[in-house]
Amino acid sequence: MQDAKPAYKRILLKLSGEALMGDDSFGINRGTIVRMVNEIVEVTQLGVEVAVVIGGGNIFRGVAGGSVGMDRATADYMGMLATVMNALALGDTMNKAGLTARVMSAIAIEQVVEPYIRPKALQYLEEGKVVIFAAGTGNPFFTTDTAAALRGAEIGAEIVLKATKVDGVYTADPKKDLSATRYSKISFDDAMAQNLGIMDATAFALCRDQKLPVKVFSIFKNGALKRVVMGEDEGTLVFA
Repeated sequence: MQDAKPAYKRILLKLSGEALMGDDSFGINRGTIVRMVNEIVEVTQLGVEVAVVIGGGNIFRGVAGGSVGMDRATADYMGMLATVMNALALGDTMNKAGLTARVMSAIAIEQVVEPYIRPKALQYLEEGKVVIFAAGTGNPFFTTDTAAALRGAEIGAEIVLKATKVDGVYTADPKKDLSATRYSKISFDDAMAQNLGIMDATAFALCRDQKLPVKVFSIFKNGALKRVVMGEDEGTLVFA
């Protein structure tokens, strides 16, 4: 078992902003972010190249009430800036844990983070650095799920790992239906036909077209990220 090799060489990990809240109502829970980073450290020690796309819901939900009636594009830009704040916190925690993290933003804020430049991102990954992609796609009307699909395709990731609060995709809501069962794997077409809502439609279509598999798993289960990377039956694999 010691000689077991990771199933993937390069992964794109999609973290929601809400995942950073832990049990708090908004913001960043220190214990939660440290635990997540420790899971990422474990994976990098296997020689896996890791890129991260982070959402901003934990910060933006605190100001979301004020965005009611606001221009959609303006609200989306606010959300993008929230992801930059999360990326800085994540990068700082990674650096303190012994990793070398680089934050790259789709919106130019060069005094704070470097701009996203694809060849530079690829170079960092090859050097063993963790690259955190902030500010979504840099465009309003697109979610961070779409950013994850886009960046995953751009950097040649072998899989997009969508970290959620549930440990996979179920036949029904497991909280409401006790007979619901977890899919070990499901095709993009079947997931779309059943309207399972794994990612937003744009992100899902992009992954399907690029034949970029998606694995949905719970970031709150200890060791789950490592088990996914090792190719174990953790979460749900969505394949083309």
